[in-house]
Amino acid sequence: MSSSPILSSSSEPKALSSGQSFDGMLDVVCLVEVFLGTGSITVRDCLKLQRLSVIRLDQTAGADLDVRVHGVSVAVAEAVIVDESTAVRITAVAPPLRSGGRA
Repeated sequence: MSSSPILSSSSEPKALSSGQSFDGMLDVVCLVEVFLGTGSITVRDCLKLQRLSVIRLDQTAGADLDVRVHGVSVAVAEAVIVDESTAVRITAVAPPLRSGGRA
């Protein structure tokens, strides 16, 4: 089994425009975060948290998960189990940002 955290992909990376090359950056490690959901509680309830406490989230059960790379939303996914490990399957990828950093 490969040491890559990406188990499989159904598509090849898109070709780069003429003159572009990311070869020097291909092994840079990126922080990936997957958000199950969000919610809010009072400070009083926060101070009461203990093992087996339950916090309700705003999302419904089975809702898409938000995938962020270095804090930027890049995809949505669903939770899956692979070889006794938790993983995510990407279900949609966000369009690339235009230059200037605006969507």
